[in-house]
Amino acid sequence: MEVFAVEGLPEVRRGDAVAELVAEQADLREGDVVCVASTIVSKAAGRQADLSEFPAGERARRIADGIAEIAGEEKDPRFAQAVIEESEEILTEAPFILAVTRFGHITVNAGIDRSNVPDADLLLLPEDPTACAERIRAGLAKQCGVDVAVIVTDTSGRPFRLGQRGVALGWAGTAAARDWRGESDRDGRELGVTVQAVVDELAAAGNLVTGEGDGGTPVAVIRGFDFGDHAGSDELYRPDDRDVVRDALREWSHVRD
Repeated sequence: MEVFAVEGLPEVRRGDAVAELVAEQADLREGDVVCVASTIVSKAAGRQADLSEFPAGERARRIADGIAEIAGEEKDPRFAQAVIEESEEILTEAPFILAVTRFGHITVNAGIDRSNVPDADLLLLPEDPTACAERIRAGLAKQCGVDVAVIVTDTSGRPFRLGQRGVALGWAGTAAARDWRGESDRDGRELGVTVQAVVDELAAAGNLVTGEGDGGTPVAVIRGFDFGDHAGSDELYRPDDRDVVRDALREWSHVRD
């Protein structure tokens, strides 16, 4: 399997067609997986915003004051307001804001970015990353004449571990997961619980070559990946009624209040 960054992409602006920009710089082949950073998807969709667009309400001011007390430095309540407005639910208010986005992703600050946003204060996540992946995939098929998979990616921290890694926010042209249940291990034992989050693993592989800083390479191509003869699943986000960690966080937040 080969993983490489797409070089030469320009700064993406509102209204740009991401598929056309990628097609101009990448010689894509049938079966490639194209990992596209959510930053350029959001920029093309005009998801930049200024803090002035989010006048802080009472809850946002309380959250900012609480985090400021823990961190020992002032926090802008307008940022907290932006997180609230971009979230379906706030799971924790301190020592950081852990939010559930409207498309099901759970991440710090609802994934709102404050870096590499030249014309605004904030960059919000795409509203529907899977729909974006589908549009980019269709555009690449039209421009390049090949069938590829597309994963819209972001970086996210992990509980119990230091550092961040790439994760999938939306995908098209591939199942989200390999379902190994019903298959056997080397000793003939039937696997009962193993479901492999393939799109997250591909997103992490892509992130190894796109990087996190000022490299200007927000797109990676993975060539030679074989999903294999496995059942596929599009379930990536754990359903609320089966998420014991989410329930525990809610209970913890309630106790703190």
